[in-house]
Amino acid sequence: MKYRKLGRETRIRRSILAGLTKDVILNGYVVTTEARAKEVRKFVDKMISYGKDGSLVARRKALAFLHNDKDVVSKVFNELAKNYENRDGGYTRIIKLKERRGDDALEVKLELV
Repeated sequence: MKYRKLGRETRIRRSILAGLTKDVILNGYVVTTEARAKEVRKFVDKMISYGKDGSLVARRKALAFLHNDKDVVSKVFNELAKNYENRDGGYTRIIKLKERRGDDALEVKLELV
C-alpha cells in the first residue's frame, strides 16, 4: 500500500493520524494540510466501515487505532454507523481553503459528508 510519510517517524506519524481521525469524528471536520487530509481520509473511512460492521473484532480494531478512546469509538459505532448505513463509502470531503502564511502549504478542510 502506498502512503505518505509526512516527514515523520512511524510512531509519530501514526499518532498524528490517529489524533486527526479523532478530531474529524468528534467535531465533524478538521483544518489541516492537504497531504495530511488525504491520509486521514483513509482512516476515517475505515473507522466508519468498522462501525457499520459492528462486530467485536471491528470494535477492538477501532479501539487499537484510536488509542483506546472509548468516547470516539462509541460515537462511531452508535451514531455515525447509523447515519451512513445506506452509503457505500466516500464519507468525507476535502475543501481547499488557502495557502498557509508561514510556509505556503495548502490548507484544506476535511469534513464528514
